[in-house]
Amino acid sequence: MKMLKYALQIGSGQSNRFLWQLPNQIWRRSYTSKIRNIGILAHIDAGKTTTTERMLFYAGKTRAMGEVHRGNTVTDYLTQERERGITICSSAVTFPWNGHRINLLDTPGHIDFTMEVEQSLYAVDGVVVVLDGTAGVEAQTVTVWTQADKHKLPRLIFINKMDRPDADFEKCVTDLKDKLETQPVCLQYPVKNEHGLLAINDVITLEQLSWQQKDLGRSYKNIKLEPSDILRQLQEKRNELIDQLSGLDDELADVVISTESFDKVDNALIERALRRATSQQKVVPVLLGSAYKNVGIQRLMDAVNSYLPAPEERNQIYDCFGTEVAGKVFKIVHDKQRGPLTLVRILRGEIKRGMRLISARGQAEVVSKLYEPLADEYREVSAVQSGDVVICAGLKSTVTGDLLTSSQSALKNAQKRLKQSLGAHPTKDEEDDESDQSDELFAIDPQIPDAVYFCSIEPPSVSSQTAMEQALRQLQREDPSLRVSYDSVTGQTVLGGMGELHMDIIKSRILSEYKIDVDLGPLQIAYKETIESPALTTLSVEKEIAGSKQNVSITLEVVKDQTELFR
Repeated sequence: MKMLKYALQIGSGQSNRFLWQLPNQIWRRSYTSKIRNIGILAHIDAGKTTTTERMLFYAGKTRAMGEVHRGNTVTDYLTQERERGITICSSAVTFPWNGHRINLLDTPGHIDFTMEVEQSLYAVDGVVVVLDGTAGVEAQTVTVWTQADKHKLPRLIFINKMDRPDADFEKCVTDLKDKLETQPVCLQYPVKNEHGLLAINDVITLEQLSWQQKDLGRSYKNIKLEPSDILRQLQEKRNELIDQLSGLDDELADVVISTESFDKVDNALIERALRRATSQQKVVPVLLGSAYKNVGIQRLMDAVNSYLPAPEERNQIYDCFGTEVAGKVFKIVHDKQRGPLTLVRILRGEIKRGMRLISARGQAEVVSKLYEPLADEYREVSAVQSGDVVICAGLKSTVTGDLLTSSQSALKNAQKRLKQSLGAHPTKDEEDDESDQSDELFAIDPQIPDAVYFCSIEPPSVSSQTAMEQALRQLQREDPSLRVSYDSVTGQTVLGGMGELHMDIIKSRILSEYKIDVDLGPLQIAYKETIESPALTTLSVEKEIAGSKQNVSITLEVVKDQTELFR
């Protein structure tokens, strides 16, 4: 609306040039409001990659839908991923949908690659958690949910595989309440049509959505429900949704009170209230479908646009940079032709090709090229605005977790503004909050989980030692959870990782990408022990020394160190 008013003020004679005359602030706000940076999280085999493939297909980014079992998906591009049918490395893809730009990160579901999930969450403003409709909330679902909690990310739930006979929608909703202690709000309910195919009843619009399989689910019908028991039940669900949201949203509550009726509340008002409640993490919208059977994906993308926040609605902590560049490095990959490629979430400012950047470590880098992410395919661009995700080529010493800005003075000025924002005499709580914010902004080293498995690694020959060390440095830069150390006693190079599969993948990648047939020694687990319960004992000793008796009494208490136990 602001852009339209400004265009009318310019006059009809200059209407074809009004975009170039808009104030920068209005233009940037309009651009970032149409961006959604999201991640897809789930337990292994819940259907994350299949869901991503359908999104790319329906958005027109790909011409054919890839399948995990066929090894031809866009986001699972590593040889090991296609052979095993699992996601190992998180992948970034960008696609348009209904006037919005969605930057999506497809993450692994295996616990061995939990660091990939942790890195990705620094770059997103909201997440879609995929549940297997036949299994509900699983072990890794709890893990990724906790990670999202730590980053305070708004969430959507997509219950997948609802076409299967053993799928249980109600059990999944109960699991969300009991195991994740969240407040789910169901926007859809499953129903089988007359042909036994999965259809969806929409709570807000009171319509039945039926997908056409002849065109691979590209189109679907919105069918108004006739008066029946199903419609009455759906109306009751709609009233329950309005009642629940009105207790959380003042605007909706005012309308309900003034009209004294739920039936007079329009759909747009419900959606606005739901968006605000979701962004504030008061509720979690629940949608359903079947990615493999091409059902429900378009409505999931609509929900991403409608309910998850835009970049400008989050990350206000980075306002201290003003108009200067501020970008967070969340992943690094090595390409054979382009060298190291750095994935950066731009939080403030604009990054241009050829720009000089400074990391929080004080190292200067030059961006040789910029690319729009699409897994292992790249489209070169000249500049990228705040709120977006971009791949930077030419950054040689940057590591995961680095904060990039335009100059050292910009970094120092941001630190000063952050301190000044709390005032001249901050309270103790404000000082602690300032310390937490400063650590989040300017911390250099990412938090890396302790290694669980260890093994030695040896090259096939002495001549391959240098090449193996170079390969390990590159892999460690891509994956910070890989630990590489040298044992001076045995003279061996020792790898530390998150699990047996993690170590196996590292060996396979060294062979396939660097052509070195390394040998891994036997795996050793880093066992940790603790006491079962506190213990208290006293020892008394009596001894005669030089004709006199000496008494010594020692009391020893052993207790659990809770900080170390849950670190």
